[in-house]
Amino acid sequence: MMIEDLGYNSELEKYRKDLNLTSFEVGRVIAAHKDRYDIKTKDNEYNSELIGNLRFNSDTIYNLPFVGDWVAISEYDENKALIHAVYPRQSILERKAAGSKSKTQVIATNIDFALIMQSVNRDFNINRIERYLIICNASKIEPIVVLSKIDLIEKYELENLLETINKRLKNISIIALSNKSQIGLDKIKSKLKKGKTYCLLGSSGVGKSTLINNLIGKEIMKTGEISEGIGRGKHVTTHRELIVTENGILIDNPGMREVGITNSSEGLETTFETIIELSNNCKFNDCTHTNEKGCAILKAIENNKIDYDSYSNFIKTERERDFFDSSVLERKKKDKDFGKMIKNFKKQRNKNKC
Repeated sequence: MMIEDLGYNSELEKYRKDLNLTSFEVGRVIAAHKDRYDIKTKDNEYNSELIGNLRFNSDTIYNLPFVGDWVAISEYDENKALIHAVYPRQSILERKAAGSKSKTQVIATNIDFALIMQSVNRDFNINRIERYLIICNASKIEPIVVLSKIDLIEKYELENLLETINKRLKNISIIALSNKSQIGLDKIKSKLKKGKTYCLLGSSGVGKSTLINNLIGKEIMKTGEISEGIGRGKHVTTHRELIVTENGILIDNPGMREVGITNSSEGLETTFETIIELSNNCKFNDCTHTNEKGCAILKAIENNKIDYDSYSNFIKTERERDFFDSSVLERKKKDKDFGKMIKNFKKQRNKNKC
């Protein structure tokens, strides 16, 4: 295997030389397990851990490795290594952490394409597709929508779904897939390029792991049986994993129930480009696009120029972004105040000792 097969490029090599990291081996994180990481190099795989400085002095999660990251490592025992540095990232795919107001969860890094999978039966939700588009567009990751399990519906139902999606989502690549009959598999294979990284996104049971098995041609990922009660596969994938194939790099993800929006301003602007452009014509600069006279967006809805459901999703996700931003600022202020309190406490304690 060549290091380029893992996605390595000239920009990463330049960084390696500029930062004097040439004495370390280059590897890519293929799995993360709390404090330990599986690292793949062109010749080997290592179970790795962070050096002390990285582990204890990181003041933000972005200083730590995630699946997809490039790292500088040194071997200290057979198949064991230390991680000394994390290379700059080309992209970071992230969402609001489930159950948190202001924390972010990194899904994976250094991704070129996202395969957004939605099954055409009960799982189908076009609002959720738009949410995935927001987090992809925020990091300039090219999205490809994959409609799975098309063998479960009639041909005319699929045609209606495709018409609905194409009407609402412009300039998006859409592939209809059946993992069972493998219809559409060749179209996905044609999108794969050697050295490029593809992240599979979607709810539990939509067929992400099965698709990986079909793309590789053998069963390397565990898959669950279809539940007759809920009409989808049972949840099997429990952690993120990067798989290197002859025709590209695939990242499998656990199913996501929530796709929370962070400070994804650019993602919103790209996903809802038509609505954003119309907002420039609103009478008031602070228009909320909900009830104001002279709102260009509301006028476009009345004239059926934009989809009402897409507008509703835009308003909801924009509010989520604003709420996330305000929550982050509030948390930073609390952290700053707490830091001041600790500093004053230490200062007072030292005075008392004197």
